[in-house]
This record gives sequence, structure tokens and C-alpha cells, in this order.
Amino acid sequence: MATHHTLAPKPDTVHWGFLDAKVAPRLTIDSGDTVTIDTVSGGPGDIRDTSVMLPHHREICEKLKPSPGPHILTGPVAVRGAEPGDTLEVRIKAIELTVDWGWNLIRPLRGTLPEDYPEYRCRIIPIDRGAMTAELPWGARIPLSPFFGIMAVAPPANYGLCSSVEPREFGGNMDNKELLAGSSVYFPVFVPGANFSAGDGHAVQGDGEVCLTALETCLKGTFEFVLHKGETLRVPRAMTPTHLVTMGFDPDLDDAAKQALREMISWIVSLKGWRPEEAYVFCSLACDLRVTQLVDGNKGIHAMVGRNLLR
Repeated sequence: MATHHTLAPKPDTVHWGFLDAKVAPRLTIDSGDTVTIDTVSGGPGDIRDTSVMLPHHREICEKLKPSPGPHILTGPVAVRGAEPGDTLEVRIKAIELTVDWGWNLIRPLRGTLPEDYPEYRCRIIPIDRGAMTAELPWGARIPLSPFFGIMAVAPPANYGLCSSVEPREFGGNMDNKELLAGSSVYFPVFVPGANFSAGDGHAVQGDGEVCLTALETCLKGTFEFVLHKGETLRVPRAMTPTHLVTMGFDPDLDDAAKQALREMISWIVSLKGWRPEEAYVFCSLACDLRVTQLVDGNKGIHAMVGRNLLR
């Protein structure tokens, strides 16, 4: 029988700024179990006014230091029986905002237009959780659509310690706003247990995440973990209630687009039995390529095809 677990963010249940196969699981579960994972976002260097933080968030900031990236990740969660070569399906059952504020940064030498905006700026932006909106200081009101910027399994052991900044084939800082509650994300497994972590909560983000950050905030997510034995992926892919989504990550946006498109063609061929050339033509007519983000070192492209077109 499936079991529900919880994992709260504390100094001994988070890792700050990195992903590494050596990080021991904080929780071990069975395939089919669900876990509610609570996360926090931002350190004192990001949020100058730490009085807005909840006590457990402040405790993490007092006892730990970020290195080499800035993201606080809760986990890992290990799934019994997961082995390299398998696929871990992570079903996002629910996403909940847990604070009434978010933050946004412009950082010198970063973002899409660093030459135009060279000054450091940090803004704390109020969140109305009842109305699910955020109001910017200059008057714009934006509807919220929360998602986790980082969902990841552990990287291959030979990679060693990886920064939380760059998304790679193990997931990580994908910053894909399509991965909302109701979606499933499929990850290749590289280490025994898979070792899933989550964090980098976003209240809302535009495709591109152009100024460097989204509206960063603290989120709680409920995930169901399903292990697919012997099913091998190269990079993460996702299924939303309406679309198939494949992803590409590369410093060159063109190469990221090629990766996402090749993954979509491969998926369609496996689903429909079409020849690759036929799937390529179909994608030219029915697949949208979107810029996921431009600011994480490895830039992101995601390809989207409506599920209704493949029934």
C-alpha cells in the first residue's frame, strides 16, 4: 500500500548550491509513495531583510553557506529499487505557496542584458495568496502560476559536485514554467535510489527569465514517485495535462533547440511508430519550440506538442 511522507527544510535535510551523487538520502521510499517536500528560497545575500523569513529558513541561513550555486534544495529522496538505466516518473500532485512574499534580483554581469542593466537591484514583492497575484511597486498586477525551478535526480557519480545553476541531463535548474501541478516529469536515473531533490520555488516566471530570476519564493510540493524499470532516457521530459514537453540544455541556444527537437522526434516515433522523417515533418507543423530560460549558463529550449494531436 502506498505511503505518504513529509520532508521539511532544515539544516540536515537541505543542500545549498549543489547536486552531488555523494549526498546521502534524507528519506527513502517505495515506488508509488507520495512525499510532501517543503522548500525555502534565498539567502541573506539575496534577501537583505531576513526578518521576512520563517524560523526554519533563518536557521538554514545561519548554519549553512551556499556553494557554488545559490539554490537551497530539500532532499534527496531515494526510491527503493531505482538503478542506473531506469526512469523515475515524478507526478506533481500539488504546489502550495507558503509565504506572502517573493524576491527578484538584477545582478551585475548576469541576466540577458547585463550591458544595459549593470546595477545590483533586489526587490521584495508582496504576494496575495488568496487572490493568487503579485503587485509590482510600479503598479502592475501579475497572476501567479507557481512551479519548482529546480527538480533533479542525482548526477552521475563521475561528475562530482555540480553547481545548482546549470541544468543538465539530470534536471536541475530547468526553470520550465510548464511543469505545474498535474504534470509528470520523467528523469533518467544515474545512481542507486535516483536521489530526487527540489527547490528554487517560483511564484511566476516568463519564458526566458530574462533579468536573472523569476519571482522567487518558498513552495511546498506533493509528489508521487513511480519507477519505470529498464526504461532509459537521455534527458528529462514531461507530460502536462495538455502537452508533451521535451527539453534541451546547452550554452548555445541553437544546440539546445536541436536537442529538444530530437528528443521530441524520438518520443513521437516511440508513441506512434512513424518514421523519423514523418515525425520531423509533423513537428514542423505542430510542435512549438519555446525559450525556457536564457540566464543559467546552459540555456534552455523546450518543445511542446499537444497530446490531443497524438491520440
